[in-house]
Amino acid sequence: MVRVEGVEVVHDRVGEGPPLVFLHGAASDARLWWPQLDALADAFTVVAWDEPGAGRSSDLPESYGLADYAHCLAAVVESLRLGPAHVAGLSWGGTLALEFYRHHADLVRTLILADTYAGWKGSLPAEEVRARVEGARRMLAVPPDAFDPTLPGLFAGERPATYLPLLGAMGAAVRPDTLRRQLSLMAEADQRDLLPAVSVPTLLVWGEQDARSPLTVARQFQESVPGAELVVIPGAGHVSNLERPEEFNRAVRGFCRAHAPV
Repeated sequence: MVRVEGVEVVHDRVGEGPPLVFLHGAASDARLWWPQLDALADAFTVVAWDEPGAGRSSDLPESYGLADYAHCLAAVVESLRLGPAHVAGLSWGGTLALEFYRHHADLVRTLILADTYAGWKGSLPAEEVRARVEGARRMLAVPPDAFDPTLPGLFAGERPATYLPLLGAMGAAVRPDTLRRQLSLMAEADQRDLLPAVSVPTLLVWGEQDARSPLTVARQFQESVPGAELVVIPGAGHVSNLERPEEFNRAVRGFCRAHAPV
């Protein structure tokens, strides 16, 4: 646990080697990355945090913004003496990884952006953003005993049976106030100005059948981020690291090894 301006931030850390930091998506926590912690700890110091407001960490402070998340992550990385690190984020976590790079580029060795967005505003048509905002409003307006944080279109097919208990546990731990803030920030974010300025090696990992952040978004990233590499995982949807963990881990391992510290 690391305390950052009164916020207790809990993380998992395994393995030895170059640092590889994973940032989870909305409505989840560090447990999203268990398949990666297990598989990559042989070659890397793998860290997965519960961001403020998620998992074992403190509640989200009022009016927390994207920059606040980025500064909090920087404090965690610095406290662990892990920078510069390979920084990987999925969905909301990828948007946060970009914001972390914006404010703390000196702590980033490479970026690994998986099934993500340059903010919803920066990656999706305006009508789609409006539909998602309205869907989130309805989801969060229900009584507490009826609250279901499952976002539509996460998987290409049925949820992976191996991870059903994990998905259920993460869903039960979601805090409505955190999800409300995350989705609001995502709807307002537009990071297109940042993409051409990214100067670290960048890997894009995308599920071929991602319905939430389709391959058209991946192509936008590839065209905007100088030298970005794209790996498309067949048969995977938005949560490609759980649907096809072996392919996901192979892509991450190869990329990080290719850009290892001297």
